[in-house]
Amino acid sequence: MLEQNLIRMYEAAFRENRDLPALTDYFKKERFTYLEMAAEIAKLHMMMAECKIRPGDKIALIGRNNPRWCIAYIATITYGAVTVPILQDFNANDIHHIINHSESKMLFCGDASWDKIETDRVSNVNWVFSLTDFRCLFERRDTAITKYQKDIGKHFKKRYRKFGKDDIKYREVPNDALILINYTSGTTGFTKGVMLTVNNLTGNVVFCISQNVRLRGVNVLSFLPLAHTYGCMVDLVLTLAVGGHITLLGAIPAPKILIEAMQAVKPEVICCVPLIMEKICRKQVFPALNKPVMKVVLKLPVIDEAIYMAIRKKLFDTFGGNLKQFIMGGAAINSEVEEFLLRIRFPFCVGYGMTECGPLISFEQSDRHKPTSCGKILHGFMEARIDSPDPQNTPGEIHVRGENVMSGYFKNKTATDEALDAEGWLHTGDIGTMDPDGTLYIRGRSKTMILGSSGQNIYPEEIEAKLNNLYCVNESLVLERDGKLVALVYPDYDQADADGKRGSELQGIMDENLRELNTLVAPYEKVSSISLYPNEFEKTPKKSIKRYLYNV
Repeated sequence: MLEQNLIRMYEAAFRENRDLPALTDYFKKERFTYLEMAAEIAKLHMMMAECKIRPGDKIALIGRNNPRWCIAYIATITYGAVTVPILQDFNANDIHHIINHSESKMLFCGDASWDKIETDRVSNVNWVFSLTDFRCLFERRDTAITKYQKDIGKHFKKRYRKFGKDDIKYREVPNDALILINYTSGTTGFTKGVMLTVNNLTGNVVFCISQNVRLRGVNVLSFLPLAHTYGCMVDLVLTLAVGGHITLLGAIPAPKILIEAMQAVKPEVICCVPLIMEKICRKQVFPALNKPVMKVVLKLPVIDEAIYMAIRKKLFDTFGGNLKQFIMGGAAINSEVEEFLLRIRFPFCVGYGMTECGPLISFEQSDRHKPTSCGKILHGFMEARIDSPDPQNTPGEIHVRGENVMSGYFKNKTATDEALDAEGWLHTGDIGTMDPDGTLYIRGRSKTMILGSSGQNIYPEEIEAKLNNLYCVNESLVLERDGKLVALVYPDYDQADADGKRGSELQGIMDENLRELNTLVAPYEKVSSISLYPNEFEKTPKKSIKRYLYNV
């Protein structure tokens, strides 16, 4: 158990940074300083007390990323209640199930998500508040809270007179207390409620502070879903603990809007999934580098260095020109893109984690990054082992334990016992190897591993990484069908159009890609066919393909 406590860290950070900007809605231009945010939190605490919410009670939260989403999240955990973030992309049945399964008594809801809620299907919920202005949308028994909320300004002024730094006080919430239940939306399709404690979140925050991942006053552009632990931890939970400024985009926008926002906000730190960087490189960088004249020029000493540094500057300008760290996690980075970023000395960091660790397991700074790795185990916070006789060379399941590991799955002892063994090791389900210094290399998921005809372990993700580098391939999925490996490919139509390729030519291009792919993989990994897939594959919030939808 750690000595630090996240709730105490927030109390100190909000006081110290009271005059600094905390939250901004990029499109609405609405902004809260730390003191203004703390005042809104205090009002919600008054509302929770009026509703007789007790420490440990569950409060669900669903809607687009905006300042009030963040305020509701922080208000819940600083009150000592348990926040239950729900992805707004979930369908109505899943939303109702999570609200009921979590036993949530209160709900903060975005206007669009409110249209999905049927109050007679969530009988435990007695109050619903809007994430637009915190007005009461629904009260089950009478209108007492609605009336109280309408006069919240008067009640607040009566209690605090003039709200100031000395009024920022939060109850004692011990490190072993549950404060977050996060329902996974993984590639296997099975949703479980991950129980995370104050200590789990504190471990993530304290480690990141030790790595200077966030600094006081840093500008953060947030566009990953905050209902997912990755975006929530790095963009929200950590940033507010150090006095940073979060500008919220609501959701991942079109590339043009995202680039415009980056140039306006000029963020020092960007947290994203590898897919975003891969798309930028494939659309804007690689086509220019692959032109015949450019290939010749890049073979000339000195000139090639100047060209690469010019590309580096252009990428920096694309991201606002003020970039210090570009953090990627949630999925493996494409090897071609990784090699290019290392070549131009781009300040990217790669981490590995999972919801069950809130999420951090491994991380490494850009100047110490080992190619194809996902960082080093969080020294002093986490430990890891590989279930293999030769952890450095023979892949095995990754087991981890430490400050960040969950207490279990909510109301699911069977799943908890399967994931956590008697010694506290979390069996991640990921397959990998590990260097003696703790650097991790992910090979794939144990549930996606395919057993070859001669007993070889085949990791489809490794084949897909090679296939995704080939001509006109946007994304791919390798599956086993009738004892053979087959690939589905969603083509890169933009690249095909730019090169004057007709739709009728795409299958021929894929047949050529198949021949090239099979020269790049081991004999037992050879793919028998590539089929065109008409749409992008459905993905989880961290942009991993929902493989279970296609294993038919």
